[in-house]
Amino acid sequence: MRIVVLPGDGIGPEITAATSVVLRAASERFQLGVSVEEHAVGHASLEQFGTTVRPELLDSVRTADGLILGPTATFDFKDEARGEINPSRYFRRNLDLFANVRPARTYPGRSTRFGAFDLVVVRENTEGFYADRNMEQGNAELLVTPDVAISLRRITRPCCERIAHAACKLAMKRRRHLTIVHKANVLKIGDGLFLDVCREVARSYSGLAIDDVLVDAMMAHVVRQPERFDVIVATNMFGDILSDLTAELSGSLGLGGSLNIGAHYAMAQAAHGSAPDIAGKDIANPISLILSMALLLSWHGERAGAPRFEEAARAIESAVAAAMRDGQVTRDVGGSRGTAATGQAIADNLNE
Repeated sequence: MRIVVLPGDGIGPEITAATSVVLRAASERFQLGVSVEEHAVGHASLEQFGTTVRPELLDSVRTADGLILGPTATFDFKDEARGEINPSRYFRRNLDLFANVRPARTYPGRSTRFGAFDLVVVRENTEGFYADRNMEQGNAELLVTPDVAISLRRITRPCCERIAHAACKLAMKRRRHLTIVHKANVLKIGDGLFLDVCREVARSYSGLAIDDVLVDAMMAHVVRQPERFDVIVATNMFGDILSDLTAELSGSLGLGGSLNIGAHYAMAQAAHGSAPDIAGKDIANPISLILSMALLLSWHGERAGAPRFEEAARAIESAVAAAMRDGQVTRDVGGSRGTAATGQAIADNLNE
């Protein structure tokens, strides 16, 4: 398996290095034969090459078996004409990574204010209210006058169908329960289409339990009874907000893995940002990117018919759980270790 690694900005290089330690340990234990090809992206690339993402990187990623993208300073990148390209958006769009899969679970040894749960948010990734993703040319946000702004949302049947299938297939591997999150009572046409298509697709999966919840009610239900849910599917913006909430309910946004999936490509990406205020201090939590990398291994194993990659992914998740239980993690999640030491502890757990 050949993986392209782009460390990114802020804490990106630190958590990517810790992730690489765990990846090497998994490759050795499970004989995965993983090779890593690292390139600059973000500010480092802008300084060196005059652009945050070199065009040739896309070719490298397309010929690889997966991509690991560290956090980047996306808020800094405002003018593409000056090479300031949002790397996350660039790869999501050019690789058509239509599904953002965000697991959230609690860990023994990490106290939370809520009960134990294990769920996954599956978020549509290519349209919705995101102004940079739903227009062929131009932008979907319009400033009509200095006092009037209009945002357009695109919802299409094909995109609804493919995200519904992705969520249903995942649910069938888990507890066979799908929850559709929407606001069809107000957004009758757009969310009405999303809800109808998701229901139609889900009915084709025998044995799958289906329910739907209004997004505002969902924010209350998932806080009150997160254990009630298994796989949740939502449009882009609702899924974005909900997946951050469920990760935080598990103990920290830094515990949420994230994988962006398309028909042919996948990109592992931490659920959080580049946190420049703590960069270089060896205190950043690497677990989100480590779990995202595990999701990438599992995706590749299923796609390539290579079960050892899926076994490695499960072992990484168990090694993370053991580190959480024993406090071998960073301070933000109850431990006392630094970034590098946390990665090493997870790698050591994996080897044991």
